[in-house]
Amino acid sequence: MSLFGSVRVLGAMARITAPTLMELARGSVERAAIDERARWFGRRVVEVLDVKLEASGAENVPSRAVVYMSNHQSHLDIPILYATLPSPTIRMLAKAELFRIPLWGRGLRAAEFIEVDRSNHGRAVQSIEHAARLLRDGVSIYLAPEGTRSIDGRIGKLKKGGFHLALETGASIVPVAICGTIGILPRGHRTMRSGQRVRVQIGPPIEVAGQDMASLMTQVMDFLVKNVENGAGIPA
Repeated sequence: MSLFGSVRVLGAMARITAPTLMELARGSVERAAIDERARWFGRRVVEVLDVKLEASGAENVPSRAVVYMSNHQSHLDIPILYATLPSPTIRMLAKAELFRIPLWGRGLRAAEFIEVDRSNHGRAVQSIEHAARLLRDGVSIYLAPEGTRSIDGRIGKLKKGGFHLALETGASIVPVAICGTIGILPRGHRTMRSGQRVRVQIGPPIEVAGQDMASLMTQVMDFLVKNVENGAGIPA
């Protein structure tokens, strides 16, 4: 276990949050600056934890804004995806608990990350509407449709919110399989492991035109099961 690595990751979180809060106090938070910090954070986590990262499929992603959907193995999924996904601007839907962390939560809101409170239907709908506005403004959106981290790596039941978002905006869905982050920080653990192998497989875009909710959910689930549970994307 890497306690030192965990502390360094927390330090990197502080390093990207502080300038955002200062910009917020000045009344000017620039989207491009947030993009740069988020990608730096992703690369820094890979470096600090000595992650053996393999990524493929970036050529599948169109230049327009898309909805990324991945399985969810760990809190480390987000920095790993910022280190690998090719879209220049990406904002993520995250559970409300993360926004309650002092200072970090304020930084997330200022950076246009989207708070999701699934215990409150009205607020959950507002979160999807917020994401739709960002998509129409050229911002790609990432979410984990399982809604919670896997305990054993298996894919859980997918929730409908992200699919409503794609259907409402017409944005393509890009499925993403993540394998190995569960070995860095399993659910329920606090200390991160270093030197783990992680593989990210980005799939071809799924066009939503002419499709219904059930069809889209089946296609995303099939991709995740094939590339995670069936071993196609599990690092050796």
